[in-house]
Amino acid sequence: VQVLRNAGEEVTLTVSFLKRAPAFLKLPLNEDCACAPSDQSSGTSSPLCDSGLHLNYHPNNTDTLSCSSWPASPGLRWEKRWCDLRLIPLLHSRFSQYLPGSDLCRQNAFQVIAVDGVCSGIIQCLSAEDCIDWLQAIASNISNLTKHNIKKINRNFPVNQQIVYMGWTEEREQDSLQDRMYTPKFLALRGSSLYKFIAPPVTTWDWTRAEKTFSVYEIMCKILKDSDLLDRRKHCFSVQSESGEDLYFSVELESDLTLWEKAFQTATFLEVERIQCKTYACVLESHLMGLTIDFSMGFVCFDAATKAVLWRYKFSQLKGSSDDGKSKIKFLFQNQDTKQIEAKELEFSNLFAVLHCIHSFFAAKVACLDPLYVGSQATASAAPTTSGTGKLKYTT
Repeated sequence: VQVLRNAGEEVTLTVSFLKRAPAFLKLPLNEDCACAPSDQSSGTSSPLCDSGLHLNYHPNNTDTLSCSSWPASPGLRWEKRWCDLRLIPLLHSRFSQYLPGSDLCRQNAFQVIAVDGVCSGIIQCLSAEDCIDWLQAIASNISNLTKHNIKKINRNFPVNQQIVYMGWTEEREQDSLQDRMYTPKFLALRGSSLYKFIAPPVTTWDWTRAEKTFSVYEIMCKILKDSDLLDRRKHCFSVQSESGEDLYFSVELESDLTLWEKAFQTATFLEVERIQCKTYACVLESHLMGLTIDFSMGFVCFDAATKAVLWRYKFSQLKGSSDDGKSKIKFLFQNQDTKQIEAKELEFSNLFAVLHCIHSFFAAKVACLDPLYVGSQATASAAPTTSGTGKLKYTT
């Protein structure tokens, strides 16, 4: 800049193309050089200006001189400086070891994509250990930035609409004939809903333009074991919606999977604790009924017309259930007085939503009794779980 200021009214810039790496890249740094650059006489630009290696005219002079005005002086010294080739903002950025859209993992390599689509290109590491170290460091920075951003955003939202989680995943396409098996999706847990976006929400208006939204207490999340994986991608989880649709997601690291699982459990617990009860319309022997799942009382079935209570059971009295995968649920309750098992069958128009809601209330009940339960991996053994057909199983 200083050279341009002192150059007068007219400045001539000459650009040269280098066909091969210049030999000076192998020269030792910070050693005196008694000769001027070989291209000084021609006035052409030297690659030193763009490589991160620069010459200083005097040890105390910090101004970088232009290549065409380097003096032939014994005081010239090589100096190395960092040059930014590309900047990738990590807030809401994503990274992947997989070839885009596939389940093929690169060998010790990955790429980082910024929220605006700017890509780092393929970053090749020397070993698997180096690659993991880089991925964990990048993931940690992204996580910290996201947490800080969530805190700022939550200041503008009421208590019942606070953000619990935001992050990138890759969703497996339902159509197996597609060339692209996976598509990046941005998931967010806020208030009572799970949001699925194509791109991260930036403004308040963006939250109304989600690709899909689900009620967190009416969906089922399952962390997949190796035997449940559909392809060569690791660290996957599925989400079964209230309509019974199965969504399949992949994340890059095991820590990402743990973070998601804890966030989903926390979001579900907070929402169940807030709403306290949920009522669903049902049919019993051709009569319209209502089934209320109450956080304090348990299960309450009542006549929709007269509001008269037909039966009532606590959560602890539910010993099992089964369903036909379509509309009917058969509950098995234990009578507290007689200790006999009493079967109650109801028909619902939204079977999966009811099953998932029951699971959410059970999980929240356990979490309420044991605060350490939130975020732990004890869900499978301490609370009801569902099989692939939507059936509930209860274990203690």
